[in-house]
Amino acid sequence: MTVSESMSRLQAQREALVEAALEHIPFDGWTRQALLAGAEDLDLAPGEVDRLLPNGIRQAIVTYVEMTDRKMIAALDEKGLENMKIRDRIATAVKTRLDLVENQKDAVRGALAFMTLPQNAALGLKLTHGTVDAMWVAAGDTSTDHNWYTKRMLLAGVYGSTLAYWLDDTSDDHADSWAFLDRRIGNVLQIPKITAKLGKVGKFATAPFKLGAKVANCVPTPGRLRRQFGG
Repeated sequence: MTVSESMSRLQAQREALVEAALEHIPFDGWTRQALLAGAEDLDLAPGEVDRLLPNGIRQAIVTYVEMTDRKMIAALDEKGLENMKIRDRIATAVKTRLDLVENQKDAVRGALAFMTLPQNAALGLKLTHGTVDAMWVAAGDTSTDHNWYTKRMLLAGVYGSTLAYWLDDTSDDHADSWAFLDRRIGNVLQIPKITAKLGKVGKFATAPFKLGAKVANCVPTPGRLRRQFGG
């Protein structure tokens, strides 16, 4: 067995363990107890939890998010996004991502709570970036300039706010969430139009601030007086 095959097998076993643990998370949360219960369901020895997830809950949540992202990509490949308008592509991507975890809201809430802890904030940003980047790639985005960052930042806001709304949505088939998503996408699509208009007057709008900066540099502050005249 090659190293690549060994790593793939390990990843598959890790994902299987996390999948099994999902059945216990509504009762035990993202805890070692839930992972041990998942291992028991798979007839794995308790020690396998440490072998497959040496970094514990943190690694389990990363595995969960990345595994779901890959499922989303596979599902989007079957939806014919290339025949849709860009707003419909993005809406479909967000809906698909949330539909995949429709029966796992407790796991999603727990993962979000874990990532809001100060020591996990960077991890939360990284995972969110991975999700929205996968959405944009599936939607056919090929940008390489500053738009690459702008698109992902804006979509992260749309996805995050829709996710928060969706978690507490009790409407039939999450209809209220999809209406909320549509409004958020509509708002975001207005931003390029607004910034384009601002860009035309930007050089005039910023002129007073540039002048203010020059004036400020001429003000005889105590520090400048000491440097110029000593004392």
